[in-house]
Amino acid sequence: MPDSHVVFARIVLPSVRAHLVQTPQTFAQRRLYPLIRPGFVPSDMLKILTLIALLMASLTCNAGAFSVTPVRLFFDPRDKAVAITLTNDGDEEVVLQADVYQWMQNLEGLDKTEPTEDLIVSPPSLRLPPRSRQVVRLGLLIPRDKARQMTYRLLVREIPEAERRKDATLQLPIALVLNMPIFITPSGASRKIDCGWDKGEGAKPSLSCLNSGAAYAQVRSAEIRRGGLLLGKTEGSPYILAGVRRSLPLQDADPSAMAPGIAQLTLVYDDLKTETKTIEIP
Repeated sequence: MPDSHVVFARIVLPSVRAHLVQTPQTFAQRRLYPLIRPGFVPSDMLKILTLIALLMASLTCNAGAFSVTPVRLFFDPRDKAVAITLTNDGDEEVVLQADVYQWMQNLEGLDKTEPTEDLIVSPPSLRLPPRSRQVVRLGLLIPRDKARQMTYRLLVREIPEAERRKDATLQLPIALVLNMPIFITPSGASRKIDCGWDKGEGAKPSLSCLNSGAAYAQVRSAEIRRGGLLLGKTEGSPYILAGVRRSLPLQDADPSAMAPGIAQLTLVYDDLKTETKTIEIP
């Protein structure tokens, strides 16, 4: 998996005090949240300012960038700590803050995170000079679960600093957050995926997949075929944590070919290993 890069850009607008923070909710999802200081911007201007910031973001200069490697963290059975490297690839100093959250999934397979002190980050915050790098370590503070993989998320946030300009204009900093999974795996733990047919809401064909193993599964792709004919496939690379059932909607499914009977399901995981199973279409 390639390194992830983020960009920090400042947008200058007259008589405006505001900043926008872009925060991913999962490893693959990002949303933009406006955080406007009360009293400085009228409420009816919020949408206009957000739109202006989005349009101007690609045109700004003085941009910096930082990267993190690796982008997934694995504790082997004997590991007490792991390390990541933060690199400032830009021409300006970057201020970063790192926090750890416990990562769970509910009965619908949706992600849920909660602040935790199970792991310690050292250092938790730092200033990266231009063209420099820093090693950050994560240490486990609680006993390992010997039966099931423990899962967390590391969020590395850029902390923009407010700046005043001589011409009385203020800036709109846009900061990015990297959201990385952490896996603490006991010896011998592995995934075990069993999938069945599930039409899902609105009668849209879907797979219902249960991970009854003791470690996560990430399904890069799933294809259903019958006699060489592709009936449907999934998109995206969803995680299915240990003990979780998750619905995987099928894209490009041909209803006319979905006759009841036996079909072949091929799963491809993030480690590029494949499994071929038999599935019954009701």
